[in-house]
Amino acid sequence: MNIVILAAGMGKRMRSALPKVLHPLAGKPLLQHVLDTARQLKPTRICIVYGHGGEAVLQQIKGDDLHWAKQEPQLGTGHAVQQAVPFLDDAQPTLILYGDVPLTRLSTLQTLTAQVSTAQMALLTVELDDPTGYGRIVRDANDTVQQIVEHKDATPAQRMLSEINTGIMVVPTAQLKRWLTRLSNNNAQGEYYLTDIVASAVAEGVTVATAAPQDEWETLGVNSRLQMAELERIYQNNLAEELLEQGVALADPARIDVRGTLTCGRDVFIDVNCVFEGEVVLSDGVQIAANCVIRNAHIDAGTQIAPFTHIDDARVGAGGKVGPFARLRPGTVLAEDVHIGNFVEVKNSAIAAHSKANHLAYVGDADVGSNVNIGAGTITCNYDGANKFRTTIEDDVFIGSDTQLVAPVRVGKGATLGAGTTLTKDAPAGKLTVSRTKQVTLENWQRPRKQDK
Repeated sequence: MNIVILAAGMGKRMRSALPKVLHPLAGKPLLQHVLDTARQLKPTRICIVYGHGGEAVLQQIKGDDLHWAKQEPQLGTGHAVQQAVPFLDDAQPTLILYGDVPLTRLSTLQTLTAQVSTAQMALLTVELDDPTGYGRIVRDANDTVQQIVEHKDATPAQRMLSEINTGIMVVPTAQLKRWLTRLSNNNAQGEYYLTDIVASAVAEGVTVATAAPQDEWETLGVNSRLQMAELERIYQNNLAEELLEQGVALADPARIDVRGTLTCGRDVFIDVNCVFEGEVVLSDGVQIAANCVIRNAHIDAGTQIAPFTHIDDARVGAGGKVGPFARLRPGTVLAEDVHIGNFVEVKNSAIAAHSKANHLAYVGDADVGSNVNIGAGTITCNYDGANKFRTTIEDDVFIGSDTQLVAPVRVGKGATLGAGTTLTKDAPAGKLTVSRTKQVTLENWQRPRKQDK
C-alpha cells in the first residue's frame, strides 16, 4: 500500500509561525501522530506532501522510509496529491491521510483498507448533526455513492445531507493518477478538489465503498487553537479511560496529562494535575501526589512521590520517598528506601539504599553510599566555573547541616562531618571532621541603629 499524508497547509487560524502540523498534541506533533498510525499499516511507501514552513517540517519529522513532495503554491487537495504521484506504486492502492487529523484509530483504517480491491475505492464518512462546512456524500436511490459535493458548491437540498466526507480515502493508484489529470478548479474556492475524483470513478463504473469510524472524534482536524485544545482533551480523556480500565486509580480523570507513554503496574494511584512526559514506568503500588511532573523515569514498587516533585530522566528504587518540592535531574539513580525531602535537588548522582537527604540540599555529580544522612543545607560544590568533579560519600556517613563538600573529595565510611563544615580534603573513615571558626562573643558590641534625618 502507498500512503500519502497531506501536510502542506499554513493554518492561518492558528496565528502561529509554527507550521500547523508541527503543533504538539500530547507532546507530539500532529503530523507525527498520523505518521505513527500510518506506519502500523506497514505500507510499501509513505509520501508526505509539505508546503508552508517546509524546512521546519523536514527537520522535525524524520524517517528513512519517508518520501517528501513539496506543494508550492497550495492549490487544493487534488493539487497536493498530484505532487505525490511520482512516488506512488501503481500496483498498490493509495491511502490518503491528513497531517492535521491525528486521532484516527488504526482499526478504523484497517476496516477502510480491507474494503478495497484493484477495481474499487473506499471513503471514510461520518454522520454529523451539524455538517456545515463539510463536503456531502451524494448517493442515488440504491444508496450508491455518486459524488462528493463541497459545502460551498452544494445545493440547498444537498446541504440537508448529514453524511460527510472526512477526506480519508483509499484509491486504486493507476486510476488515481488518471483521474487527477482531469481535475478542474472551476468551483467556489478556485481549487483542485481531490473529492472530484469520486465522480470520475463512478463514471467509469468503479464501485465506491464507505466505512465509518467508531467515534466521530477520529475524523476531527485542527484549524484553530480552540480545536487543538478540544482534541487534546479528547486524547487525554481516552488515555485516562485506558488507565482506569487497567486498574490505575486516578483522583480525577479530567486532570491528568500524558505526553508520551505511561506504563503502570497494579495499585498505582495518581493524584490531580500530574504531567507525564516521554517514557514513564510506575511499578506496583506507586503513589504519585498532586502537581508532579515526571519525564523519562522509572519508579519502582511502593515508592511515594509527594506533591510538586519534578523528576527528569531518573530512576527511583523501591520503597522510596521523594518530595514534596523535590527535583531529580537527569542521571539520578536512587536505590531502595532512599528519602529525598523538600527542596532537595539531585543531579547525575547515585544514592545507595536507606540513605536520606530530607531538607534543603543539593547533591550533584556524587556517589553516595548506603545509610548516609545528608543534613539540611548541605551541598556538593561540583563545579569550579569550567569543569565538574565528583564527590564520593561512603556508607554510614553522617553529614551535619550547612556543610559544603568541595569536589573532588571523598568522605570515608562511617565518617561524621560537623555542622557548618567546608570540606576541601578527604575526610577519613570513622572520624569526626570539623571545619569552622572559633565562636566568639563581643561583650560591648551594639547593633547599629537607624540614624535620624
